[in-house]
Amino acid sequence: MPVLAARIYGGPSPEPRLRELVEPVVTRLAAEFLTVPLPTVARCVADAWACGEHLGVAVTPEIAGRVARERLLGLVNSAPPSRR
Repeated sequence: MPVLAARIYGGPSPEPRLRELVEPVVTRLAAEFLTVPLPTVARCVADAWACGEHLGVAVTPEIAGRVARERLLGLVNSAPPSRR
């Protein structure tokens, strides 16, 4: 099965144009979700973009950002509470 998400952040990308579109989204979401590591945020945005394209949606940075933000909220909210 072919890989759906191209590596967008943290290495060479097969599509430099895509990296330019996604970088501001990753930066904004990383600032919002400080407890989530940057590579995880970048991967989430890349996955959201790839999923949209796979479904035939005309993906924009705004759409990828919205989908990635919802996924990150789920990730943060599903973490178990810390033990004191």
